[in-house]
Formats: sequence, C-alpha cells, structure tokens
Amino acid sequence: MEFDVLVVGAGPAGLAAAIRLKQLSPEAAVCIVEKGSEVGAHILSGAVLEPRALDELLPDWRDDPPALATPAGEDSFMFLTATKAYKLPTPPQMNNHGNYVVSLGNVCRWLAAKAEALGVEIYPGFAASEAIIEDGVVKGVVAGVMGITREGEEGPNYQPGMELRARYTLFGEGCRGSLAKTLQEQFNLREGVQPQTYALGVKELWEIPKERHTPGKVWHSVGWPLSTDTYGGSWLYMLGENLVSVGFVVGLDYPNTWLSPFDEMQRFKTHPEVRRILEGGKRIAYGARALSEGGLQSVPKLVFPGGVLMGDSAGFLNVPKIKGTHTAMKSGMLAAEAAAAALADEAAGPVLESYPERLRGSWVWEELSGVRNIRPGFAKWGFWGGMLNAALDTYVFRGKAPWTLPNHADHTATRPADQSPRIEYPKPDGKLTFDRLSSVFLSNTNHEEDQPAHLKLKDPSRWRPVNWETYRAPEARYCPAAVYEAVGADEGEPRLVINAQNCVHCKTCDIKDPTQNIDWCTPEGGGGPNYIGGM
Repeated sequence: MEFDVLVVGAGPAGLAAAIRLKQLSPEAAVCIVEKGSEVGAHILSGAVLEPRALDELLPDWRDDPPALATPAGEDSFMFLTATKAYKLPTPPQMNNHGNYVVSLGNVCRWLAAKAEALGVEIYPGFAASEAIIEDGVVKGVVAGVMGITREGEEGPNYQPGMELRARYTLFGEGCRGSLAKTLQEQFNLREGVQPQTYALGVKELWEIPKERHTPGKVWHSVGWPLSTDTYGGSWLYMLGENLVSVGFVVGLDYPNTWLSPFDEMQRFKTHPEVRRILEGGKRIAYGARALSEGGLQSVPKLVFPGGVLMGDSAGFLNVPKIKGTHTAMKSGMLAAEAAAAALADEAAGPVLESYPERLRGSWVWEELSGVRNIRPGFAKWGFWGGMLNAALDTYVFRGKAPWTLPNHADHTATRPADQSPRIEYPKPDGKLTFDRLSSVFLSNTNHEEDQPAHLKLKDPSRWRPVNWETYRAPEARYCPAAVYEAVGADEGEPRLVINAQNCVHCKTCDIKDPTQNIDWCTPEGGGGPNYIGGM
C-alpha cells in the first residue's frame, strides 16, 4: 500500500501531524499505523494538558471536548517527610491555570475521530516491525506481521504483514521507540548530542468518595520516600466526578541497585496526606511507561532521508512542567507543515530539511531552551543542590544562563549491590498497596503466547557475571510488571526467567540494564496493555 505520508504511532504527535497535514493538503493520502489494539490502548500519562498546541490545531475544540477533560483548579506543591507534608511555593512552570486534567488515552481517541473525519486512514493492531530502507532512504515500514511461532517459524495463522510505503514517514512511537532507536543508530542521529536520560512513571487510577474529590485539583510532591540522591516525585490529579490519577516518577539514573520504583510508588501511598485521600476508595487501573527527560541537549538530529522523529521519540518533554503532550503535538504539526510543503514541490528531495528549522523557530524550542539546565542539575548535585540550581535558573537567570549542563546515560549510574544499602519494602495490604501481578492484571495486558519473545538478551552469558553477581538482578526490581525473575539462587545456580507476557511496554529494561544487554522489540500487533478510558 502506498501513501503520500505514513505516520508510525497514534499518539499525540502522530495524530496532530495527520490532522495538520490533511488541513494543509486535503488530497494527500495519509495513514497512521498503531501497535496497540485500538487507539489509546498503549497511551499513558498523568495528565495535565496545556492546550496551547491544541488551540492552534483545533481552535474550537472546547465545543466538543474529550471525555473527562476537567479544567485545572487548585495547585499544590508539597515537600514530604515520612509523616508530614509541607507546602512549598509553586514554581512558575507548574502553574496550571488554564490547563486541563485529562485522560490522555481519551484525548488520543478523540483526536483519532477528528483525523478519520478528515480522511486519514488509521490501522490499530498493526505493529511496525521494520523500516523499509532502499538506497539509504526510508521508504516506509513493514507492519502487521502475525503468526510467527515462538521458534521463529511460520505458524498455521501466519500473515506476512504489509509493506506500507510513503514518500515521507513520520516516526512518533513515543519514548524509546523500537524503530526510532534503530534509525538513530543507522543514520548516526545522536552524533554530537548528549545521552538521553529517562524516568519511569508508575500510575494508578482510583475511584474515591465524592466528598473527598475536588474536580481539577492538581497536587505534586517531592521528598519522601526517595533519598536525596534520587530524582523523582509524585502527582495526584482529580478528574471527572470521582476519579484520581495517582502517579510516581523515578529518574532512571538512580544509583541504588536495590531500589524498586514500583515499590516506592506503593510506599508513597501510605503517607498520611495521600492515605487520607485514597482510603476507602478503589483502584481500577494500573500502568507504567518511561519518559524522555534529557531536554534540549539530548534531542537527536531530527531528519534523515525519507523521514523524521517527533514527539517523545525525539524527547520534547518539558521536565519542570511535567508536561510533554503540548510539545509533542506541536512537533507533529511542524513535521506535517514541512511534509505538506515538500509534497507541493515536485522537485523536493527525500529530506524534510525545513522541519528542524521550523522547530528552532517555534515556541517549543524557546520553551525547552529555558529549562534545559534544571533536570541535569539534580543529577549533578542531588536533591538540595538541584532545587537550588532550579531556583537560580528560574528566578535569577530566567532560563538564559550562559552554559548548558550535560546529561549522562542512566545505565552507567547504577552501583554494585555491595556498594548499595539494602531497601526493605513492606508487604502489600491489598487495599492501599498492591503487588506487581495484581497490578498487571488491571492493565489488561495480553500477548499471544506462541510468538517470539519481544524481550531478549543480546548475550545471555553476560547475565550471571554482571547482572547477578555484581548487581543482584536489578531488572527484577526496576521492572514494574514482574517480567524478570531471578530463580535458582538458593541452589547455587541462579538464572533469569523472562515472563514477556506480563510486559506493559514501559521500555525501562531497554534503558536501565547495566550493560545495555536487554533489547525491547515490537511484539505482534495488538499485544501489550489495553488501558481503559480514564488512564
């Protein structure tokens, strides 16, 4: 199948790109492929939406808003100790007046309907497993391969997939996208830029009694339960009539190999201030995903022959705002504008050269430039030094400091087990705190059992001497879905078991493994989580 423009990923960037392209070039043939079983199935975010990009894309969107969109109300920024909560001044980047508490999955479903009304073809359940590259130019992707058995052979239900070809292919796979990762290597897109740094966000959706619910309430915290050498924090967002989005984020450059982001999230909920809100409520959904936090200095080269990177595949998250949807959407819109201009020019070549120029001239670049030193300040100086640096950068230099702090690769920060203090986490009570397996059940995760594992060790012989003997199997702790288990240690023969069917596609293992030995690749289309509306 041939199109003018192919979009990989039905997230905010991809959907905004498709809509903008059809607004500019109504006759253009535009297609989106999405690995989730439906649009929104793999979408996970807090989320508080800054509507700046949406206002530009669909100015009348408030007349027909996405389900559960709730105007943001009171802001609270808290510092937690083990038993107390102290209100801090709300940083200007975290002022949410005019924003909306949303389910990002619902926003994407809503955007997909807008795109289809304009004539965009959307194919959910089609995982793009391979980029088509001919004579050094990306010509599209192979998508929809199904029926390959666990042994790698063609099974009775085998389907070879389709070649979806296009003049230009826009990659918006989200954080650590499998094709984006490969393309960055093939086209050397990371040359001359800082390493990307990431965080893991763990989220639960709760129903609470209405008398404790304040629609639009936005609550963030830093401090307990994390130590001062670990970047992270939490959120509580209230939407709809009785729903609360509860989340906890841990920077994946944390040093202690014994730390478990999932268990830190469970421990966070036991804080008196949080327990007061959630107790008597019911947890109805769960999910996790990684976030690209490197900022402007970690954005790779964005164009290559035949395609571009956009959204979180490129890393446009504004960390101090804790928002990336508006910047992802704007990057998609700018990619679409570059593609529309190229489609109108018969002499245009395969490189969308105007895309990075348009980005550098946009408010996205200005916004990210102004906060580029805040996240690496925490990596360099820890919590208190990072807070001081953030205050100086915000209030004194106003984002215009004459330097740019570097980032480092997260997997290099992990310390050996014998140099890391043990952390003993309390057992879950099944009411406020939970285990991994019951959590994965609420993500509605499913993978066809008889398919090749989408999580592989590049060199299996490396696991025991490195991951086990040096770090004591950190993958069993940083994975929020019980995918990895170290078994046999009591018999003196430790080995790794990979329960790929549990994977919620957060990509943390692909990021945090000490020697980058775990490779996450796309499973069969439709596999993975199926997040409900509201997540």
